[in-house]
Formats: sequence, C-alpha cells, structure tokens
Amino acid sequence: MALDKATVRHIAKLARIRIDEDQLEPMAVELGRILEWVETLNEVDTTGVAPMTGVAVQKLRRREDIVTDGKYPDKVLANAPEAVGGFFAVPKVVE
Repeated sequence: MALDKATVRHIAKLARIRIDEDQLEPMAVELGRILEWVETLNEVDTTGVAPMTGVAVQKLRRREDIVTDGKYPDKVLANAPEAVGGFFAVPKVVE
C-alpha cells in the first residue's frame, strides 16, 4: 500500500510526532512496507483457530473459598489497641 506525503503528515499529526519535511518520503516508504506486511497476514487461514489473549496457556491456581478465623485470633487481637468480645474496638465515627 503506497502512502503519500500528505497521509504521512496526517499520521504524524495524529500521533503527535514531529517529522521534518525531508523525512516524509522515506517514512512513507517504510510505513508502506509495514502495511504491506500486515496485509499479508490477511492471507493466513485462521478458521478453527481460537482467539488468544496471550501466547502461553495459563490457568490461575485457586484455593478453596473457606471462611476461617485465621486459626490464631488471639495473636491478631494482641496487636489491637483495644479488643472487646473477640473483635477490634474502634472509636465511634457516626453520632
């Protein structure tokens, strides 16, 4: 796909990139080659190929979602400035 100087100038403006006037033609050639390469990817038959989110198939390790008391509530409450009835005691915020 051939690009002209005006198109390259417009792309540079959209990308907020300053390109000197003498660099427009070489950039047009380079961008044209990149677009031609991308077009060749359209020739690849991808029927039956599942979309990927990454190149490595990974599955997150999960633990069972079980509610516990942490198995040592006394040690946790020992760090509290004040504990009442097995809970953290905090100052009243809303009156």
